[in-house]
Amino acid sequence: QVQLVESGGGLVQAGGSLRLSCAVSGRTFSNYGMGWFRQEPGKEREFVAAISRSGSRTTYADSVKGRFTISRDSAKNTLYLQMNSLQPEDTAVYYCAAKETIRVYTATNEYDYWGQGTQVTVSS
Repeated sequence: QVQLVESGGGLVQAGGSLRLSCAVSGRTFSNYGMGWFRQEPGKEREFVAAISRSGSRTTYADSVKGRFTISRDSAKNTLYLQMNSLQPEDTAVYYCAAKETIRVYTATNEYDYWGQGTQVTVSS
């Protein structure tokens, strides 16, 4: 089993920044491709960013490209999402997810493990 715990969410004004963290335990972190997703009330969970298990490959949703950066620190078993130039439409619960794979996936149904989520609220 893999346990994922997100942190770093909060309330920020438009144009501001936040950094989300996802602490991973239970298995070898470097075996897992990781992703960030988000979900607004009443809407489906959507892809935000993903990173390969080596960290050499990343991919982003068009809506966050150029503003968000996904990264990972194997020494700390932690996944990050640096979010800059935040806008009200970025308001959502953000989830990290893991899958034991060498590939990078963007679909929610590809991931096997999920965190409990952290709320990000951007005020205008």
